[in-house]
Amino acid sequence: MLLLLLLLLLLLLLLLLLLLLLLLLLLLLLLLLLLLLLLLLLLLLLLLLPLLLLLLLLLLLLLLLLLLLLLLLVLLLLVLLPPPPPPPPPPPPRLLLLLLLLLPLLLLLLPLLLLLILLLPLLLLLLLLLLLLLLLLLLLLLLLLLLLRLLLLLLLLLLQLLLLLLLLLLLLLLLLLLLLHHHHHHHHHHHSQ
Repeated sequence: MLLLLLLLLLLLLLLLLLLLLLLLLLLLLLLLLLLLLLLLLLLLLLLLLPLLLLLLLLLLLLLLLLLLLLLLLVLLLLVLLPPPPPPPPPPPPRLLLLLLLLLPLLLLLLPLLLLLILLLPLLLLLLLLLLLLLLLLLLLLLLLLLLLRLLLLLLLLLLQLLLLLLLLLLLLLLLLLLLLHHHHHHHHHHHSQ
């Protein structure tokens, strides 16, 4: 009986060690996951920064485009509007002068306008790509959080098991002590007779 109890005690101890090992592994895994989560968050932040900058750039470009268009409109209006009628001799030179002034300006504005119009879709595409990447990262983050939760649950379960085992171990030890005591007592009694 005593031997059996000792064996049982040994077995329980082994089990306890195994569980502790498992717990340690789980904790390590948890730490790794947390690190991964932190890295992901950092990546997200880094991604958000260019995204915001890009948006700002887009807005600025659009604003520039609008201003240029407005300028063009104003210039066209100036050219198309008839000159004031009161002084009859000077109008032709003035118109000619205006046209001469406007031509280089128009020549300068048109390529700029073209460039802006070409740049816009490119920027939009970049924005779209960044947004997609962001979405992907967010999904990954969610997945990691789920995994983390599962791991925590597992950890709790293991801890409960560990406690149970410890209780069993204590009980066995008590039993063993009782048996030993009893055995010893019995033996002693026998001797005195």
